[in-house]
Amino acid sequence: MILENKSKAKELKDDFWKSKKITVTTGKITDETQENSTESMGPTLKPSVTDLREWDMKLLERYTPFYAPFCDMCCLCTYGKCDLTGGKKGACGIDIEAQQARFVLLACCIGSAAHSGHARHLLEYLIEQKGEDFPIDMGTNIDIEAPIMRVVMGKRPKTLGDLKDALDYLEEQMVHLLSACHTGQEGKSIDFESKALHAGLMDNLGKEIGDLAQIAALNMPKGGDAPLVELGMGTIDKEKPVVLCIGHNVAPGAGIVDYLEDQELEDDVEVCGICCAALDITRYNPGAKVVGPISKQLKFIRSGVADVVVVDEQCVRTDVLEEARKNKACVIATTDKICLGLPDLTDEDADKIVKQLVNDEIEGALILDPDKVGEVATRVALKISKDREALKKLPDLQEIQEMAKECNQCGWCVRVCPNNHPMMEAVTSAAEGDFSKFQELYENDVCYTCGRCEQECEVDLPLISMLTKVSEHYTKDEKFNVRAGRGPVQDVEIRKVGAPIVLGDIPGVIAFVGCTNYPEGGEDVAKMAEEFLERNYIVVTSGCGAMSIGEYRDQEGNTLYERYRGDFDAKGLVNVGSCVSNAHIPGACIKIANIFAKKPLEGNFEEIADYILNRVGACGVAWGAYSQKAAAIATGINRWGIPVVVGPHGTKYRRLFLGRTDQPEKWKINDLRAGEVIDGEPAPEHLLYAAENREEATVVIAKLCIRPNDTSKGRQIKLNHYLDLHKKYFGTLPDDVVKFVRTEKDIPITYKKEVLKLLEEVGWEPKALPQEPSLMKFREEKASDKGDSK
Repeated sequence: MILENKSKAKELKDDFWKSKKITVTTGKITDETQENSTESMGPTLKPSVTDLREWDMKLLERYTPFYAPFCDMCCLCTYGKCDLTGGKKGACGIDIEAQQARFVLLACCIGSAAHSGHARHLLEYLIEQKGEDFPIDMGTNIDIEAPIMRVVMGKRPKTLGDLKDALDYLEEQMVHLLSACHTGQEGKSIDFESKALHAGLMDNLGKEIGDLAQIAALNMPKGGDAPLVELGMGTIDKEKPVVLCIGHNVAPGAGIVDYLEDQELEDDVEVCGICCAALDITRYNPGAKVVGPISKQLKFIRSGVADVVVVDEQCVRTDVLEEARKNKACVIATTDKICLGLPDLTDEDADKIVKQLVNDEIEGALILDPDKVGEVATRVALKISKDREALKKLPDLQEIQEMAKECNQCGWCVRVCPNNHPMMEAVTSAAEGDFSKFQELYENDVCYTCGRCEQECEVDLPLISMLTKVSEHYTKDEKFNVRAGRGPVQDVEIRKVGAPIVLGDIPGVIAFVGCTNYPEGGEDVAKMAEEFLERNYIVVTSGCGAMSIGEYRDQEGNTLYERYRGDFDAKGLVNVGSCVSNAHIPGACIKIANIFAKKPLEGNFEEIADYILNRVGACGVAWGAYSQKAAAIATGINRWGIPVVVGPHGTKYRRLFLGRTDQPEKWKINDLRAGEVIDGEPAPEHLLYAAENREEATVVIAKLCIRPNDTSKGRQIKLNHYLDLHKKYFGTLPDDVVKFVRTEKDIPITYKKEVLKLLEEVGWEPKALPQEPSLMKFREEKASDKGDSK
């Protein structure tokens, strides 16, 4: 079959011939036997911005957007500023709800573009290295290698080149979505939200493309066992030259590792990373080390340990060059996303670049060739490391104490702190020789080290450097581990756990993802993960969340990765990898619908999402979410029918998706097998919920795993955890338990007497369990709709 592109010319002529009205057809030849038949495709192949709008409206009708304006003004065009408070509209006619929803769409577009731009850059590089025909082989245990792509594109990718078609489609959709943010385009909040959900879906697709490409081409783990790798600032050997990679794109880090291997320098140079670049480099080579999540950036750069700082894209401090230059570290920028005003030396001779950097002739270099980055970064680190030894030492404690005495106790450091942490108390205590308050801020990243306090300090104290120095003795023991990202969940694992998850015997799948803007430090994430692991949930994690979990030890000194196995099963702690690996989390839910329930994938988004919403007890947790990428991740997960819990800072995204349990009409569901509309239950109750603290979040997460399809046995198990956690953290049973009891068989035995009393008080009556709960139309309605369309 030829996939055609046609062009026409009115007239072509030469000295010897003349022709008119010629049509030239170009394209690529494909094997029809390898393509899915269009007859087996679902109704939404390559969905446009509006093709899934009907599904979005079903979700938005049940889970009403709740807006928390971060700003009451609109400043996007020259008519502004426009005050949107008190029912007022902007000069273009927009109201405050639509304005908040527009910002949500804009954030999702930015986040999705970051992941998809990363995927495009990485894919083009890997194709250049390996060729378009390089096979995508995920091993014998994975047949559904790209569940999101197959649902959205209706295509099974077999080579790296096949992924380009999906990226082309994605980029087309993103242009349309971003254009809707322009003044005088969309005017209703509900349709901005539908578009935001579409941007989230595109984010899912872009992440899957990026991770699939690097797994296949760089031979990363393919869902099997992954090794434990070293984590923590204390694992870095300061006596060696140190190259630090910050960002998300593995290509430059892989170039460094390859150069070290080629030159047999693996034992002579430390390669480490911060943020997702660290996780992906250790997936490529477990010998690399993970410094930690994004919250470690400023502390580690200020420590002076890194001789060369290599930045690629996403979540890199924009003042990284300024901070690195303070201790004469060299900076190499490696992608078009972050150029830092540096000269582009990509085509320059490596010897010349090394000489310029070593002699401090230039502040840094932009090098867009990952292989050249590997050579230059290594050689520069080897040359300047000895000369920088003195710079790898922060001021001593006596000097810190003298600095602290300059504090005038203005209190600005506390007022501007996002979490209102007691920085001033730490400084005043240090002035008296007590450094314990600094230590408390440092441990578990309670202080995120955003640096706002330094910006506002009236006496210009280097507060983050003081914090880092005081905790220097602690960092020596900051040696943990994290399981290297294993990539996708294998099909064989889904066959084992599909039924227990859908029926409720495994109470849920909890995914801890996102950034480290935690209200009280990273230990909260680890403790939540530990709570659910102990209760037989499957816990999945990725990115900075995976690192935060690794930085927590029990009383015996073991991390959770040492205590729990890494397979996708009850009591399993699964690190799928970096931010782009997040795609494997909804991917696992999609596989459950296909492998266990035999739901077709290709072009069948609504049926798959409806199945997940009503049957798969999964919940995402982005406890420290801060970036636009996190907004896109959560919104994309929501479109599949998976609820997400965010921390208190998550309200700054301006919108939540909250259910109303006081409106029973919103919870009616169609029992497709019985052919009846029945009274449902608030399950899951919310789609995007912000919790104030760890205790509330833990209870809400357990509740959000309840699904209409639970068997009585499964419901007993889920309610037992919900009631037990509520009693553990709040001292009482939840009043709303009555809404989740369908028959007496649903009641956990240990709480039966207490629950029956609550049921009696509200006049509860039993109701039948749905056989096939759904928000979709009855089959007769679908057939009628098709007839009408004909």
